[in-house]
Amino acid sequence: MSKKPKAVVLLSGGLDSATVLAIALEAGFAVLALTFRYGQRHQAEIAAAGRVARAAAVEKHVIAEIDLRAFGGSALTDDIEVPKDRKADEIGGAIPVTYVPARNTIFLSHALAFAEVEAAHDIFIGVNALDYSGYPDCRGEYIDAFEVMANLATKASVEGKRKITIRVPVIKLNKAGIIRKGLDLGVDYGLTMSCYDPGPDGAPCGRCDACLLRLKGFEEAGVADPLCYSSGGGG
Repeated sequence: MSKKPKAVVLLSGGLDSATVLAIALEAGFAVLALTFRYGQRHQAEIAAAGRVARAAAVEKHVIAEIDLRAFGGSALTDDIEVPKDRKADEIGGAIPVTYVPARNTIFLSHALAFAEVEAAHDIFIGVNALDYSGYPDCRGEYIDAFEVMANLATKASVEGKRKITIRVPVIKLNKAGIIRKGLDLGVDYGLTMSCYDPGPDGAPCGRCDACLLRLKGFEEAGVADPLCYSSGGGG
């Protein structure tokens, strides 16, 4: 087994989380990747997470099962149409219907449990506060509050052995900056999936908020997106 310090990395299979995984590896952590099958409307991102984890040769990749369809309330977990073709000033202007209620709190809570079991003290999550869809659980103040809570609620921190740190290395980067960082670290973005509503063949739609933000990022970074889009976008 590796003697490196362990870190849990939340891995959705998207652009941001793949970059964060590479950042954690560069920082010298033994990565324990955590992906969720949470009742999302497609499985393409789970397959992408598996590809990214295998390419990075992570120490462990866990796919946790949670059924958030029991609550619904989001276009990703309920019979609600995914918004398409929104303009840049609309994206991030208000909390959209693709927001999954309390998702990052649920995910981070599971990551915290995983970290406790594995004696890991660092949790990486790819939240981003610049080019994002307006989600309240992607803000720095939310992450800071969760870290405080985590250190009140875990055995290791209460016993004074070591504090839990929630790491958000891309929170202040725009999508172009994230892409440039990932390319510097050798991330293969052809393995990733960002789409909220891929087609039956798994191809990203090119029209949802996630696709539009991704395409904008690649354009601003001056490189072609390696994915082929149903709408004809990408490289």
